[in-house]
Amino acid sequence: MDINRIHCENGDKCMNGLHETSAGRISKQPHRMGSLREVKVCLLGDSGVGKSSIVQRFVTDTYHDNISPTIGASFMGKTLQVGNESFKFQIWDTAGQEKYRGLAPMYYRNAGAAIIVYDITNQSTFDLIKVWVRELHQHGPENICIAIAGNKCDLEDLREVTERDGAAYASEINAVFGETSAKTAKNISEIFIEISKNLPPLEFEKYKQGVIQVDSPKKNKRKGCCK
Repeated sequence: MDINRIHCENGDKCMNGLHETSAGRISKQPHRMGSLREVKVCLLGDSGVGKSSIVQRFVTDTYHDNISPTIGASFMGKTLQVGNESFKFQIWDTAGQEKYRGLAPMYYRNAGAAIIVYDITNQSTFDLIKVWVRELHQHGPENICIAIAGNKCDLEDLREVTERDGAAYASEINAVFGETSAKTAKNISEIFIEISKNLPPLEFEKYKQGVIQVDSPKKNKRKGCCK
């Protein structure tokens, strides 16, 4: 699954009507200044699935093969322009080791979205995302938006989790879904773009968002988010 990309004549990229300049700013054309919204996003998932690499790719557009495991949590931020709005993502990358999982509620508290990451080459990491979803439904913000990211999709020969299984589960919980590769940058920005595009109006509720599934046929959505 790949989000359609059209290469513009000037060397920039167009993605689903969004324009990504060579400087990395993403906007619809023509660009006009708009409001700034802050969105807290928490990354969850087992150790080694590539959460830190996803954040690093999104924020700095870099990738390193050897990255130290997160201890506790780390924080990075990036402002993304989509249409006439700018979204300031406050991204909390949580440790995946079991001994740190008890700290996760501190980071997904008041979050607008959670991105749960699994490794497509490791079935057990996919099984674990259901535990995270259950925890978010029980203890997270009432209408937190959930995105499911099947990372390391560049390792197709080692795949253990089919894209169909990932998409089916995400559809079941009405979540954003995309197979990603921090190494190649596939669908990294798109996950955040889809979250930003489905936030409710500012006057509605600051941290409650609607979700859709990336690259899937549109289905009837229930009110609220990820229930």
